[in-house]
Amino acid sequence: SLEIALEAYKEAIADGDEDFIKQLKDACHYIIEPELTYTHFADLARNNSFNREDLQRAFNNIEQSGDEFADLFTDIDLYSNRLGIGDQKQSDTVSDLIKEIDKADLLNTDADVLGNAYEILIGKFASETGKKAGEFYTPQAVSKILTKIAITGQEDKMGLSVYDPCCGSGGMFVQSAKFVENHSGNINDISIYGQDSNPTTWKLAQMNLAIRGIEPDLGKYAADTFLDDQHPTMRADYIMANPPFNLSNWGAEQLKDDVRWQYGMPPASNANFAWLQHMIYHLAPGGRMGMVLANGSLSSQSGGEGEIRKNIVNADLVDCIIAMPTQLFYTTQIPVSLWFISKRKKQPGKTLFIDARKMGVMVSRKLRELTDGTKEEYKNEDGTLKNDIKKIADTYNAYVAGTLENVKGFCAAATTEEIAKQDYILTPGRYVGVEEQEDDGEPFEEKMGRLTSELSELFTKSHEIEAQIKERLGAIGYDI
Repeated sequence: SLEIALEAYKEAIADGDEDFIKQLKDACHYIIEPELTYTHFADLARNNSFNREDLQRAFNNIEQSGDEFADLFTDIDLYSNRLGIGDQKQSDTVSDLIKEIDKADLLNTDADVLGNAYEILIGKFASETGKKAGEFYTPQAVSKILTKIAITGQEDKMGLSVYDPCCGSGGMFVQSAKFVENHSGNINDISIYGQDSNPTTWKLAQMNLAIRGIEPDLGKYAADTFLDDQHPTMRADYIMANPPFNLSNWGAEQLKDDVRWQYGMPPASNANFAWLQHMIYHLAPGGRMGMVLANGSLSSQSGGEGEIRKNIVNADLVDCIIAMPTQLFYTTQIPVSLWFISKRKKQPGKTLFIDARKMGVMVSRKLRELTDGTKEEYKNEDGTLKNDIKKIADTYNAYVAGTLENVKGFCAAATTEEIAKQDYILTPGRYVGVEEQEDDGEPFEEKMGRLTSELSELFTKSHEIEAQIKERLGAIGYDI
């Protein structure tokens, strides 16, 4: 039980077992006093003797354990009136929460389950608080697609480096680690690099990754990626990011001659191509990247964006473009696409276009999700579970293998020459065409005759209803 484990821990700490303490610090990166552990707090809560001051001491203890934990819990206010008025009420509120958590079987629960719970709470928070919270949360389905396409084929490679220049709560890193683990790799072989300008979300990422045993390098502090790059010399094997859409006032005036703008100076009014070029600059030779961008980046000609896009295409870097469905994000209705860039394309001189705008299912009035083959309520006509994520990943894998067959309205591979003929506009609809309609077997002339007859009947019915409405309004003194 956790109680027995706590007693053993107390004895080891009291005896000064240096080997044990070293192993614990190597695994968790911090040491906490036995009386400041969750198990001890749960025992106090069950006996109605918990005090919030003890939890605050635990937070302070962890923060002082190493630089990576400094100020980690400063945004948590155990003295807020939202918890109640006065010490006892505030302590009781936190105690009640601990009692609820205590109902779970934490002893037989691995870190991944705890991490999933943490991520679900972040997602719920983003959903309910909207724009303010959503800036640090990327829907799992989007992260999964970026990971599956960007890292596929390299899961068991030793020493992979992964980078996210606007990492938010660290969702991209979590999906990368899961993907590697699920394909017989070892998450300890991954080097994680990230950065975020928001101090709160930077701390959320630290906690999200610590829960899963992942040790990242997120820079020395929260900092602006463009103006204070925390990893200036780093070159990553894989980069995945969901940067802020259409960001203005991003510091262009201070960065006019920056080495990152290899394909053209991004406009001061929009950072889309600044993010794209920043990531290309940090991509290792042979590296791959996937990122989320607003659809405007596919076709915009303003501020020199068309020329930048042309230069990137002509450099044979654009591997795949996916037009995503609307309403995937908690924070915006702006339509988005996924860009995949590769410095060592399997299909040189070609780009894959996927139109996934019709995919997904509405899980609420405002939110759509891409299916992942796990929910019984979403099935195909043949009874199999819908799996949008797998369909997209399989399409890309077939393209890479050279076995892809173009599907009207869904996917097509285009050459650089064909893209040039479209003025370097990368909207997938231009290349995949219109979905072929199934022939119902009814000859055209017969169908038109039937439809016009039905329309005539509807017009007649409409006139009858119109006459009835006029008659009834006239009966109460309102002539039309």
